[in-house]
Amino acid sequence: MSRRTVLRSAAAASAVVGGTGLSAAKRGGFRGFPPNGTTTFGDPVTLGEGEVRTFTTETPSGDPRYHGIEFDRAALSGLPDGDALEAERTADSTPYDDKYDTNGEALVIHGRESLEFFVPFPEAAETPFTFLGLNWNPEGHGGAGGAWAAPHFDIHFNMFGTATIDAIEGPDFAPYDAIPDELMPAGYQRAPPFAASERYISDMGEHVAPADAPEIPANPDAFTNTLIQGFVGTGDGPELAFVEPMITREFLQNVRGTASYDVPQPAVYPHDQQHPTEYSVRDLPAMDSIAVVLQAFEQV
Repeated sequence: MSRRTVLRSAAAASAVVGGTGLSAAKRGGFRGFPPNGTTTFGDPVTLGEGEVRTFTTETPSGDPRYHGIEFDRAALSGLPDGDALEAERTADSTPYDDKYDTNGEALVIHGRESLEFFVPFPEAAETPFTFLGLNWNPEGHGGAGGAWAAPHFDIHFNMFGTATIDAIEGPDFAPYDAIPDELMPAGYQRAPPFAASERYISDMGEHVAPADAPEIPANPDAFTNTLIQGFVGTGDGPELAFVEPMITREFLQNVRGTASYDVPQPAVYPHDQQHPTEYSVRDLPAMDSIAVVLQAFEQV
């Protein structure tokens, strides 16, 4: 696949929080976010006491505008804890046994109990994103000296197909030795060498984190909303494979208005399509929901 240099300078991930007004109309006829007429929603899956759904928005000319996931606010309540997920995972019969189904799959990811969903995005031909990998982690997960121990969601916007990601088993060494500097998003770093045997995570790949994330290392009280990015090994070596807002349940429960952030960029990309340069977390009071969105796509 061709790789082209970036067209915009990369900035460090810094929040720009604003109180933008959001529409008060109902889905199906609202004029707010995401815009009707150019937005396609995926089939919902069940989470907590509500649902979540993917969506894709394109401009009338077919350019990508948003890839996102919408959480009902009720989906943040009634979530299973670690003991409940362990009981479901080890039961002879359970509704939580298929990550492709509406109830997801209870399994161990990052060394902790997790509820996982693989959810397709409505197609947008000009972006590389294929499906959403969503994990609810009631006890957080390992990494960075315990930095991510708070209950949170891993929201993977994946650029490979489900078969490739589903085949990844870990934790393990990555199937490559190094990530070339030009492939690493600006300001990001790998896990330290002593953690090399646990870098490659089942159903995900290798995660890299911003070096200036306030919770790194070992400061879990500072963790609220961190943009992880990640790699998958191919025959050509590592390739950037996902963009992952990692967000605590508390942050999602309390967000009001719109919080927008940069997506730090690599020097070269594994695709020649359009790539997001921002993401946002948006309160949608008219729908009693919250959206997590990739946006501001630019041609690479």
